[in-house]
Amino acid sequence: MGSMQNLLYGLLVLWGVVTAGLICVMIYKSTLETREEDQLFLDAAENHIASEQRLIVQRIEKLQRPVMGLMVTSGALLAVIAALWVYQGFSNF
Repeated sequence: MGSMQNLLYGLLVLWGVVTAGLICVMIYKSTLETREEDQLFLDAAENHIASEQRLIVQRIEKLQRPVMGLMVTSGALLAVIAALWVYQGFSNF
């Protein structure tokens, strides 16, 4: 049973690291989204603002895959941890 608890603790630590990474990426994405404008009314002299906005949108879109990957990984780890915890409970019953 000692190795089962060690595995459970290791998975909990891994889940914590993955979830902390997810939170950091979500905070970064949120800060980018606050800088994104829905509509811009610019003349030709303000093209640099439009290019800045395009870069922000590209960064946000680029974060989509890592966010989904971290969310799936975090959820899967949580499900495995719950299953191991239930299994351990039934084994000790």
